[in-house]
Amino acid sequence: MTGPPGPGAEEGLRALFRRRDFPCFLLARGGIVGGAQVLSVAAGWHVYQRTGEVFDLGLIGLALFLPFIVFFLPAGLLADRVDRRWIVGGCSLVHATSVILIGIFLSVPGDGVGPVFWLLALSGSAQAFLHPALMSTLPTLVSREIFPRAVAASSMVGKGAQLGGPAFGGLLVALVDTRVYTVATGLYLCACVAALSIRAKLRIEAKEPFSLSTLLGGFRHIVETPLVLAAISLDLFAVLFGGVMGLLPVFASDILGVGPEGLGVMRAMPAVGALAMGAMLARIGLPWHAGRALFVSLALFGGSILVLSVSHLFWLSLAMLAIYGASDMVGVNIRQTLVQLRTPDHLRGRVSAVNSVSINASNQLGDFRAGTMAALTGAPAATAIGGLATILIGATWFRLFPGFRAMERA
Repeated sequence: MTGPPGPGAEEGLRALFRRRDFPCFLLARGGIVGGAQVLSVAAGWHVYQRTGEVFDLGLIGLALFLPFIVFFLPAGLLADRVDRRWIVGGCSLVHATSVILIGIFLSVPGDGVGPVFWLLALSGSAQAFLHPALMSTLPTLVSREIFPRAVAASSMVGKGAQLGGPAFGGLLVALVDTRVYTVATGLYLCACVAALSIRAKLRIEAKEPFSLSTLLGGFRHIVETPLVLAAISLDLFAVLFGGVMGLLPVFASDILGVGPEGLGVMRAMPAVGALAMGAMLARIGLPWHAGRALFVSLALFGGSILVLSVSHLFWLSLAMLAIYGASDMVGVNIRQTLVQLRTPDHLRGRVSAVNSVSINASNQLGDFRAGTMAALTGAPAATAIGGLATILIGATWFRLFPGFRAMERA
């Protein structure tokens, strides 16, 4: 998309909400992300209060992440064979069931937490099946012309829930203790109802016989489609080297000296930047050549990390974190639009499953990379290396995938 947005920009935004399906999708996504954020905060707090073991906090992350690795292939195939609204609705119901059972268990005095991990693994399994179905639903709800704005609006809802969910969850824990899980259950039930309220045809009439080749169809499409391969691999490596959130406590405490209050503001700034950029993208679309915008945003993403690594000024660090979030939103918008629109509908579930496990793995490995490197070189050096690596990766992809940089629109 080139040039400034024309007079249809406002019309395009209204078109997103003209039919009920897109608002239902947003409500489902908001409920799912919000429920997950409240659950994560509450489970971490209550498990640690019971055991006093930091290792148990790591087990919570493992219980939620491991199912993605185990189930992503069948989850993607199921999303391409079964009505996706039923997958999203059913998995949201499984989420709700596991969360309320966690709340019931933790309401009973005791010091054991083993069942909590099994119930979190059940919730993680539901998420593994839910994510590819949810992500592959969006392209069927809106036209191709306004799909990038739909991605921006969806990302805004996700970022908003990620921003407000932890604070909301923490407040609820303080006010109502284990009854917080009832609220998380309610969010998942709202998502279930919203998903089942979508009227668009979401069932794929599969013609492929079941086989190993069919199961691996998402991988095959990614490898055979250079632009999709470029988008997913760039996402993987950018997140792997560009993650800074895990190191923010070090900057807040040892470098900026702003304490836990400052840390809270620092953690919020990427979401604030992303929300502001998402609002602009949803309203007017991407007013630049998509290929150039992608690589400019990646350079800003890496540059903000570099400046953050040497900053000793709180306001400058906050500004860099806002730029970090805003530039990431541009890149995510373009890459998600490209992956979904360059994938046939009968393969979107399997491609979304591969993409989701790639993003989740890179987030986990990115935190491990940053933490390990910080232990060896210090947090500023580890952050600077990550920012430089991100810029170099962008330059490499710029040369390796000429079609990627030349695309006018995703």
